[in-house]
Amino acid sequence: MKQILYSFLFLFGTITYGQDFYDMNTVQNIEITFAESNWDQLLDSEKAGDGNYILAQSVSINGEVFDSVGVKYKGNSTYNSNQTKNPFHIELDTYKDHKYEAYTDIKLSNVAKDPSFLREVLSYQVLRQYMDAPLSNYANVTVNGSLIGLYSNSESISKKFVNSRFGSKKNTFVKCNPPAGAGPNSNDYPNLVYLGQDSAAYYDSYEIKSDDGWQELIDLCDTLANHTDAIEDVLDVDRALWMHAFNNVLVNLDSYAGGFTQNYYLYRDDYGRFLPIVWDLNESFGQFAMTGSGNLNNTASKQQMDHLLHDNDSDFPLIQKLLAVPTYKRMYLAHVKTMVQENFEDGSYFNIGQTLQTVIDGDVSADQNKFFTYNNFLDNLDSDISSGGGPGPGGGTTVGIANLMDGRSDYLLGLNDFTQVEPAITDIALSASSPVVDESLAITAQVSNGTLVMLNYRTEVGAPFQKTEMFDDGAHNDGSANDGIYGVEIEITNSFTQYYIYAENDNIGKFSPQRAQHEFYTISATSVAPTVGDLVINEFMASNDATMADQDEEYDDWIELYNNGTDAIELGGYFLSDDSEDLGQWSFPEGTTIEPNGYLMIWADNDEDQEGLHANFKLSASAESVLLADPDSLILDEVAYIDQTTDISYGRFPNGVGEFQKMNPTFGAENDGTTSTAEAIIAASSISVYPNPAENMVILYSELGLDRVDIYDLTGKKILNQSISLNSTSIDISKINNGIYIIKTFAKGEEVAMKKLFVKK
Repeated sequence: MKQILYSFLFLFGTITYGQDFYDMNTVQNIEITFAESNWDQLLDSEKAGDGNYILAQSVSINGEVFDSVGVKYKGNSTYNSNQTKNPFHIELDTYKDHKYEAYTDIKLSNVAKDPSFLREVLSYQVLRQYMDAPLSNYANVTVNGSLIGLYSNSESISKKFVNSRFGSKKNTFVKCNPPAGAGPNSNDYPNLVYLGQDSAAYYDSYEIKSDDGWQELIDLCDTLANHTDAIEDVLDVDRALWMHAFNNVLVNLDSYAGGFTQNYYLYRDDYGRFLPIVWDLNESFGQFAMTGSGNLNNTASKQQMDHLLHDNDSDFPLIQKLLAVPTYKRMYLAHVKTMVQENFEDGSYFNIGQTLQTVIDGDVSADQNKFFTYNNFLDNLDSDISSGGGPGPGGGTTVGIANLMDGRSDYLLGLNDFTQVEPAITDIALSASSPVVDESLAITAQVSNGTLVMLNYRTEVGAPFQKTEMFDDGAHNDGSANDGIYGVEIEITNSFTQYYIYAENDNIGKFSPQRAQHEFYTISATSVAPTVGDLVINEFMASNDATMADQDEEYDDWIELYNNGTDAIELGGYFLSDDSEDLGQWSFPEGTTIEPNGYLMIWADNDEDQEGLHANFKLSASAESVLLADPDSLILDEVAYIDQTTDISYGRFPNGVGEFQKMNPTFGAENDGTTSTAEAIIAASSISVYPNPAENMVILYSELGLDRVDIYDLTGKKILNQSISLNSTSIDISKINNGIYIIKTFAKGEEVAMKKLFVKK
């Protein structure tokens, strides 16, 4: 029993109830304390004036207290000086260098327009599948000991956000909202219409969040208006098409697709392209009615909103100009179809909505300042409700999310644009499983019903994808001409290459993977063709959170060497590196020896002052190489890798001689090749369990095509099993006692993923 228990703890790390600040299963607790009793008046005064932060004596987040914190009210139509529950912006580092987890800015929306309490959080959950978007969940907010209510808690679009997603923060950064606020009486629209070269013409419509950038914004508008053939040089077109697809499918009209063309950001990456970022989804799912060319005043009009809305409207150039390009239009149609099929055709969004309602049910009931009734909250996921709740325009009937989206899904998938035969992309193959840098690699795919097939690839994270056509002519490593197999040959120039395939016909496009370019395939390559010798890199871990600590109790990256030979090897003068341009990056100390059939562990922590073998570099979990060189700087072994999973190692199997694969870590010991569990943990990111902790019922959701779920206790005893036929299923756990359990999921009889389940009665 002890051995089984240890293996579960080893796989999942230290078991804890600690939750991430944006975990959707957990309602956060934020307590604000002001020294002044008239704090509301102070916040109102600043909102009406300069908009500066008011000093809070302290802010407590889930019990962690921060003193001297900046707080102010935010919002446009959801703010009202006469209401108790106003939106908050908390800035932890206004006065002192505070942060909670990795966050300093906390944006809290008061849910003034949404009876369901779901629109913002659920919409972001859909959007994050297709483009970089904020994390979002819920928080209870208390001020000076009084509960103000339940808020949606969404990650701020800040320089920290763009740096975490795009790897830079110093470039042009534009908030596409009028600084004075949008409204029916304003003509200041951030619609990217070209207004000439005078930057003053743009001041009332946009807010520059960087040190400068007006000229870059003007250049984007000019390119849209006059040089569309060069648009990919200044705009991430695919990301913009995903934004349009999202706004249209979810009838999110308080956006670029609606009357005020607002609520998005543009960040210019290191390659000179603007990247759109969607923001402010509290009126998604049809709560905002203004399209800019009329109002959608009833549920039927929202269900049947034109999927090509604004394609001929010069006031919406980001839509008009892109959809005028046939390939961009087909890409857009492919994105719309993917989004509808993956979220709404099968009703998976509804299950997630129900789960979120379960998570916040008690908190909504306890919110005495909410703008709608508790029954409105219960009903609005399904049904339209009549209520005048909330400040500003938008009172009256609020469309039910399911009523809207079930009807919209049926409407869209019934349109001619989506019933036409689409291309199919299958059987993608590489000419070499372990390609070598500076050599050529052929990529092939079986494609049917396509007239154009393109390979899109890049060798730098975040770089624009290069495009090259694939052919079915028998001359591109594609077999025989006209056999449906398309091929192309590219040169491998880096340790990794990211790619996806796009095919189109006269009607619609198709991507593989379907969520490209947000998702893609990856090829790993080495600098030289590896030959396994006596001394090899045997295993390493690039993200160590709980597997093994060094002598100072620090969980650092590590590298394991193995000696396949029969003699000890003196390593003085040998080198380890993570940089092929600097093979001598770190040298082994004189006297370092590895015995025959022995292991040697090196901590890659950039801390040579510690006792033992500590290299002067760290490993990146995203993409890198590890190189081993002899005293003559000849490469003895090298492994390139991408996308490492925390507490999962990458090692040779069979031990010392085999190919590298993800596996359960065997620190300083023989690799045992138990990869199924490792792959299960990797696949676990595709499995959602709500709520967790749970009491009587959990909902399991996955897109992996599961057919069975088993639940085990920590002794390894199976206590429940259930068949699955849909992407989501409800599991009755009312007869399971308090404790920690393991959910195992299966597809076609094979285990594919595991999740922890906490049961709390």
